[in-house]
Amino acid sequence: MVAIRSTKLVHDGWLKLRVATLSGDDGVEFTREIEDHGPAVAVLPYDPERRVALMVRLPRAPVLLMGAACDFLEAPAGLRDDGEEPEDAARREAEEEVGVRLGALEEAGHAWSMCGVSTERMHLFLAPYAAEDRTGEGGGLAHEHENIAVVEAPLAELAALADRNALDDMKTLCLVQTLRVRRPELFG
Repeated sequence: MVAIRSTKLVHDGWLKLRVATLSGDDGVEFTREIEDHGPAVAVLPYDPERRVALMVRLPRAPVLLMGAACDFLEAPAGLRDDGEEPEDAARREAEEEVGVRLGALEEAGHAWSMCGVSTERMHLFLAPYAAEDRTGEGGGLAHEHENIAVVEAPLAELAALADRNALDDMKTLCLVQTLRVRRPELFG
């Protein structure tokens, strides 16, 4: 059985980078780098009457570093605050990023987003909303400099993007496909 023998903090900023020393049954030690920022949430707010979803577009430094275009649609998402319940974090992120107050949330699962390198475990939610649930323009918190553009995307368009392998964000792909399975009538 592999076990962590020690960890060393090598960077402490918005995220933490750690180097872990592990060993297996044979006693051989080896190291792994770990990106540590903790648990996160993502939510797909959708209006079942108008058959649209509230999405975001924002610059992503890792995508830009890889030389890729950073203009794809994403579901609102973010990190959970210490002690914050996943549902509360999803509601907070939706209000901050896309300006919608969410009521009922439907769990769509939870998964390790990159278990080979990150401590991030993401809770995923679907959330119906109506026009009167809009509270503002969204766009994120000014001090976070996220440069968020809010997009109201037709669900049929999101399905077409998924079918063309053009939904580039994994959490968004998972949420759109989950909504398609659970509520196929919204995509016709």
